[in-house]
Amino acid sequence: MPATPTRVHLQRLRLLWRSAGWPSHDFVEVELLAAGWIERLQEADGRERLRVTDAGVAALAASLTRNRAARDAHETLVERVATEMQRAGRIAWRGLALRAGLPGEDGRTVWVNAMPDVYSIRHSTVEDYLEPAIHEIKVSRADLLGELRRPAKSAAYRALCGQCWFVIKAGIAETDEIPPEYGVLIGHDSHLELARPAPRRACKPDFATWMVLARATPLLPPDDAQSELG
Repeated sequence: MPATPTRVHLQRLRLLWRSAGWPSHDFVEVELLAAGWIERLQEADGRERLRVTDAGVAALAASLTRNRAARDAHETLVERVATEMQRAGRIAWRGLALRAGLPGEDGRTVWVNAMPDVYSIRHSTVEDYLEPAIHEIKVSRADLLGELRRPAKSAAYRALCGQCWFVIKAGIAETDEIPPEYGVLIGHDSHLELARPAPRRACKPDFATWMVLARATPLLPPDDAQSELG
């Protein structure tokens, strides 16, 4: 048995914690019982119920702490990238739900949903000068590799912008591990390092994207002296 619960074990622990604890009688629960993270209880009517032990609660709490730390690190880096885009004279959005049409194997259009961490355009009234860009932020190696294994999602990002970037936390990957279709920024504690510029191509937001932007609220300008200089 592993010293700490795996993702599958944690998912089952959460399920048992939220439910009445009725067992599935599978090998995941065998491992949880063997590790002492759950225990069996006998009901008055003879049925068996499972309960998360103190050790299981501690494992869930540790997992929650790790997840919060990763989420906070991700949000901090997203905010930094969005701020830098604004300082560069761009309008930035976070949390947009966009849709890209990709060519399918049978010639039909396949629609793929995309939620880029940061989407931005230049502050211009000339459509040809907007230069839409997408920045996808990764603070863990597992998250980065998982994204790279989903080519449709990455292709959707590229279809929606003229510059596509991965912003990776320092130390989680080497630049050459990321396909050349993407620019790479390295997120250090104090600054962003340009590791590889993003290839540029002409791109205009399509009508569906414009409708999403019309319903969304762009980020407020950063409240600092550096932004006022622009």
